[in-house]
Formats: sequence, structure tokens, C-alpha cells
Amino acid sequence: MATKSPIDPELVREMAQLINETDLTEIEVQKGDLRIRVARTITATVMAPVAAAPAAAPAPAAAAAAPVEAKAAAAHPGTVTSPMVGTAYRRPSPEAKPFIEVGQEVKAGERVLLVEAMKTFNDIVAPRAGKVVAILVEDGQPVEYGEPLLVIE
Repeated sequence: MATKSPIDPELVREMAQLINETDLTEIEVQKGDLRIRVARTITATVMAPVAAAPAAAPAPAAAAAAPVEAKAAAAHPGTVTSPMVGTAYRRPSPEAKPFIEVGQEVKAGERVLLVEAMKTFNDIVAPRAGKVVAILVEDGQPVEYGEPLLVIE
């Protein structure tokens, strides 16, 4: 004798359709002892920038903009780290100029980057005043929680 499953397949279909129609990644419904969770995996394609061929002799500004090693930056007391997983942006829009450049003086509380997480843009502000000595992320680069973003001395 076949027993009927307590899971309503129509409810699961409706939940899956709701996820597809919204920006949700998962939804869960509980009724008594029955709990149904529907989730989707989001995959992102990451494009790595292609480095241009080096010039014959680096200009002084280019030498100053040389990236600091991530390990060395993590130990630096002026390192600003990502407070969340997301995508880092150096400018407010694709056609705008970057918030900061290497060598620029910043004030405490000044916006230096954006990190987009779950379709929300979060301001990353300078924790202290100082000079930006290294920017460790590219515009549109995925970042992890605690990853070094820039160094302020």
C-alpha cells in the first residue's frame, strides 16, 4: 500500500517560482513538524584584467602605485579590510572617476570604496586620516570578508 508523501509538490513549485521571480536565494516554510526549504545557487563569472606590457622605464608615479603584497598589507596597522563578502568598486559609476588614488590624502570617515553585497551598495570609509599608499583591489573585483582592500598611512 503506497503512502502519500506529506510534502506538497505544488507548494515546492510555487516556492521555486517565487525564488525565480525575486532576488531571493532561498525560502523556507514550516508548518508543524514539516519544514520545506528551497534554495538556488548563484554562480558568478569573474573576468580577470589583462595586464598591459610594461613600459621601458617605469615612471615615478607608477613606482609609487606598485601594489603592496597582500600578506604585508594584512599586517600593516593602516590596512582597511572588507567587512563583508561582495564586489568592490573603486568608483560610484562606470563613467565616474575613482573615489581615491594612491598618494591621495583622505579624512577619517571619507568614502574610499563601495562593496556591493546582495544588490546593496555599502560605503567603505576611511577609519582614519592619512595618505593612501596602496589600493589592493581592482574595480569590480570580488572580495572576501577580512580581505585587505587598501592601506592608509
